[in-house]
Amino acid sequence: MSLGPGEFTWDYGEPPHGPEPVTTIAWRLAHLIVVFASTNGTQFGRTAISQETFRYAGTAEEALRQLDDEYAAWLSGVRSLGTAGLAQPQGHPPAFAHAPVAKKMLYVNVEVIHHGAEICLLRDLYLRHK
Repeated sequence: MSLGPGEFTWDYGEPPHGPEPVTTIAWRLAHLIVVFASTNGTQFGRTAISQETFRYAGTAEEALRQLDDEYAAWLSGVRSLGTAGLAQPQGHPPAFAHAPVAKKMLYVNVEVIHHGAEICLLRDLYLRHK
């Protein structure tokens, strides 16, 4: 399925019966941008978005701008929470409603480390494949 309202969408589907294709740098970058943007919407008062409503970039330049903008908003939001804010319950999603906000912020870090490392590896492989 293709998610997103704009000209460019994010393809997603249940795992196939055979080996899954390698996701692209663009796919992984879009995922990271949406992780930041959705957290910014639910936690820091920005426009609420989801994978289905986010307008995906059509160029690397635009995607990097989106990443910079959403990361800056997320970092500012996390810094504004302070110790008391990080200890407050998340409230959503229901499965984690009582977990502290800090847990969600740590999850965002895990996503960035995980997919950021994959992006770096794919870039390295691409540069050496030419």
